[in-house]
Amino acid sequence: MKNAVVTGATKGIGLAIAKMLLREGYFVTLTYAHDEEAAKACRLELSEISANFEIVKVDQADKESMRTFASNLKSKPSIDCLICNAGTTLRKNLQEISDEDWEQVMQVNVNSYLFLIRDLFDKIPADSRIVFIGSLMAIHPHGTSLAYGVTKSAVHALALNLVKCFEGTNTTVNVIAPGFVETEWQKEKPQQIRQNIYNKTAIKRFALVEEVADAVKFCISNPFVNGSVIEISGGYSFK
Repeated sequence: MKNAVVTGATKGIGLAIAKMLLREGYFVTLTYAHDEEAAKACRLELSEISANFEIVKVDQADKESMRTFASNLKSKPSIDCLICNAGTTLRKNLQEISDEDWEQVMQVNVNSYLFLIRDLFDKIPADSRIVFIGSLMAIHPHGTSLAYGVTKSAVHALALNLVKCFEGTNTTVNVIAPGFVETEWQKEKPQQIRQNIYNKTAIKRFALVEEVADAVKFCISNPFVNGSVIEISGGYSFK
């Protein structure tokens, strides 16, 4: 049985991806940082699909936590699929961002993945799949979250540069760049703001988490898709 790792996977996009991978026959390791209730609910939900999963608490802002996680993953025979989904945001303007604020967002969104892939490199066999969940905000900058947009741009660049690191192995590295998705956080947006976003989107709605998971499935099932940034935006900013 092949092994998959999905970070930030006890709810939202990550959970939809974990469900897809279980149905595809993987043993799935899911991570979460803090939300214990979501982890409990996730365990019950996934148990209805398969018993082939584990849920691990990992704080990607904590370098020691990530080192321990990587060390534990090395006990597996292989890491055949890595979905880099977990991330964090920061809603402060330029003048309000402290050094620590910036470094934490960079650590979670970018550095933690670079170091994890470095540490697991020998455990990633030929013909494996690595997929980063980037963001449309790395393509269309958004004024309310400078740190998020810049770090997601770095995520896109990291993925495309990693293609060279795995050259000749048939391991592929791709990015899914979602626009606005119906997650718990987005559902809390006031209806007026949601409507403003609909008006900028040709399909006039947010993406479903399952639609993002379908894009990930495409990346892991097609061995010639490599070094791609695939937008899942519904035609955002089509005007």
